[in-house]
Amino acid sequence: MTNIIPYGRQFIDSNDIREVSRSLKKDLITTGNYVKKFENKISKFLKVNYALSCSNGTAALHLAFMAINLKKNDVVIMPAVNFIASYSMAKFMSAKIYLADVDSLTGQMTPKTLTNCINKNKIKKIKAVVTMYLGGYPENVIEFYKIKKKHKFYLIEDACHSLGAKYFYNKKYIPIGSCKHSDISTFSLHPVKTITSGEGGVVTTNSRSIYDQIILLRSHGIEKDKNFHWKYNILRPSFNYRLSDLNCALALSQLKKIKKFINYRKRIYDFYRSHLKINQNFINLKKYSKIMPSFHLYLLSINFKKIKRKKDELLKFLKKENIYCQFHYIPIYKFKLFKDKIDLNYFSGSEFYFKNNISLPIFFNLKFFLLKKILNKINTFLKI
Repeated sequence: MTNIIPYGRQFIDSNDIREVSRSLKKDLITTGNYVKKFENKISKFLKVNYALSCSNGTAALHLAFMAINLKKNDVVIMPAVNFIASYSMAKFMSAKIYLADVDSLTGQMTPKTLTNCINKNKIKKIKAVVTMYLGGYPENVIEFYKIKKKHKFYLIEDACHSLGAKYFYNKKYIPIGSCKHSDISTFSLHPVKTITSGEGGVVTTNSRSIYDQIILLRSHGIEKDKNFHWKYNILRPSFNYRLSDLNCALALSQLKKIKKFINYRKRIYDFYRSHLKINQNFINLKKYSKIMPSFHLYLLSINFKKIKRKKDELLKFLKKENIYCQFHYIPIYKFKLFKDKIDLNYFSGSEFYFKNNISLPIFFNLKFFLLKKILNKINTFLKI
């Protein structure tokens, strides 16, 4: 890995190692004080009533679906471009899933594509809509909330890319995860995310009833007797989605550095943007307004048709130089597990995004001489 430049990676320092070592010396190394400390700290950071840790981001989404009592044939709408986790969990629960098209540059579902999906499929009753702020750029938060109020569905934010991101509302910036304009937010603490716990996830909500369900569902559906520790009951079948104190100790230490992490990512974002302007004939530079991103990804849209090349050619070209860029994500309807008939005209935004977008390396402590190397290689490819 020494010579490879990945699209993302964790940053672990001596403080992180020290905190994890401390957690190992405690009497409880799971369901202990570090879990409580982390949940308290992140709920304050996100300005939300309830924050619950869990084993990973996929578990967070599954807990969210179970907490709203998602049932067979309940309608769930989500963006066509997204990591497979939200689709898999909804499919696992036998929901009826509709995919909405996305914006061709951001890869995000928009209020227009969501409304088009509802109207095109003549959907009358919606159980939940899952939004996803691809790359950590939370757009259209208020507009989605207005559609939620109109159609009366649960609004779940798949905020796996957006820990630390904020959106502007009523003359102030509001953290994604505060659930001011959603019912539930879910986060991932995977090593490439804003902060990491190794593997881990977080679910946030302001609803006491949703919180109570997630507490129950996170640990086998067990309700323990408050007076007799050996007595318990099983209220609902569920899973073990707990996060250990070791993981929470790491996350707690990482949370202290989150502003530093995001500020460094912003510097990389600005560096890329300023140096890519010379290629504006071939590159679309999206402008974001009234948001404070987490800068999880740097999404680069290149008009490959115009330069008469293909995306895979660029990715292979960069790989030979040990630059491992990535693509986020292959549209869900392109996988074998998706059985519905596809109208590619309907997914025109998703198709353009799929053909033209790549993710450039962006992570804390990525050296600027390496950024120059990445940009030089991209410029070389565009000139070929």
